[in-house]
Amino acid sequence: MFMYVFSIFLIVTSNIVYNICAKSTPGGINPFVSLFITYLTAALMVALAYPFYPSGKNLAQSFCDLNWTSITLGVSIVGLEFGYIMAYRAGWNISVGSLVANILLAIMLIPVGVFFFKEGFSAHKIIGVILCLAGLTMLGRR
Repeated sequence: MFMYVFSIFLIVTSNIVYNICAKSTPGGINPFVSLFITYLTAALMVALAYPFYPSGKNLAQSFCDLNWTSITLGVSIVGLEFGYIMAYRAGWNISVGSLVANILLAIMLIPVGVFFFKEGFSAHKIIGVILCLAGLTMLGRR
């Protein structure tokens, strides 16, 4: 139960810090220079944390177990982070830009969950989607 709650807490807390940093990235800096330092910092943190998550395999064995997902995740993270930096530079408010992106993300992941991961889709979720779309409509009005 701890990890069930803690993992969501970590995601939310990290997303708050993430969006504050993306919004606060200086407008005059090349976003890829910023991302380079971001990934360098992340790589150092991962290298330091690696020994604290024992898997019973050494590093070479762990590398052999990798598949396409690690590379694709890396590409998607660059797109995600570059997209947020550019969205904030384009004028999105931190309180609205992330909300719009995450509502659209949640709606787009529904068919992915249903068709690729065999997750259920109930009437409650349909109502949730309708409320999300209503919320997007309200956010779009000025």
